[in-house]
Amino acid sequence: MAYPQGLLVENFKFVTGLAPIAPSTSTPDYVSMKNYDRMTIVILADNATSVTGSAITVKQASAVAATGEKALAFTTMWKNIDTGATDTLVETAVTSNTFTTDTTNAKNLMYVIEVKASDLDVANGFDCVRAGTGDTVSSVVSVLYLMWNTRYAKATPPSAILD
Repeated sequence: MAYPQGLLVENFKFVTGLAPIAPSTSTPDYVSMKNYDRMTIVILADNATSVTGSAITVKQASAVAATGEKALAFTTMWKNIDTGATDTLVETAVTSNTFTTDTTNAKNLMYVIEVKASDLDVANGFDCVRAGTGDTVSSVVSVLYLMWNTRYAKATPPSAILD
């Protein structure tokens, strides 16, 4: 559990899922939720001109090596399709477990997806998650994972990039 008097870095694990890149053959990294109850996926996009959006999905696996990878259902995300004009995130319904980033030229975008460890196929050993980013043109995309509600108290939040 995050404590309001503590530092964010003491209560959350920050993990780069995908360094800024125009997704083509890139695949965001997996993180293990075995030590965490929740994670927040933050996707940032910087659009140039003649943009094609990136299809965003969420995947689950039984190991960070993508073992047994399959889709993870989600129905809601939060978005801000012009971070230069506002800091408001708008709750938005997701259809068929995917959405495409906005294609407006010269805009900076933010998308947030919340995942609970209990959303995964835990009965079959799935405890790893990653965002999926589809190919895009003229847009740089990055993915940041915030892991929180550590299951086992430690001075430093446990690693999420190892099984």
